Amino acid sequence: QVQLVESGGGLVQPGGSLRLSCAASGSIFSIDAMGWYRQAPGKERELVATITSSDSTNYADSVKGRFTVSRDNAKNTVYLQMDSLKPEDAAVYYCNAAIATRTRRIYVTYWGKGTLVTVSS
Repeated sequence: QVQLVESGGGLVQPGGSLRLSCAASGSIFSIDAMGWYRQAPGKERELVATITSSDSTNYADSVKGRFTVSRDNAKNTVYLQMDSLKPEDAAVYYCNAAIATRTRRIYVTYWGKGTLVTVSS
């Protein structure tokens, strides 16, 4: 099976920075696109950033210029560097990835359980 585990969330003051990590583990054959989503209380889950296997990136307008998504294919890990954080960035951040396993070589989207980011003074 495959697991995605996020880390790096926490409490940060407005204007501060955090770096989230999401590591995929298990019987992985290949990983295609990876991404970050977030869900604030009372709101729907929304896309934050994605990165393809060829390192092409896409960002939500609300985070462009402040957040940077990257990946380390050797570690099966995707990162989200978040700078100039605002109170409206507070949410549970989830990572996902399209992963083909060794036994079933078709891409299936997996999700992590999320990590909480709180932005407050």
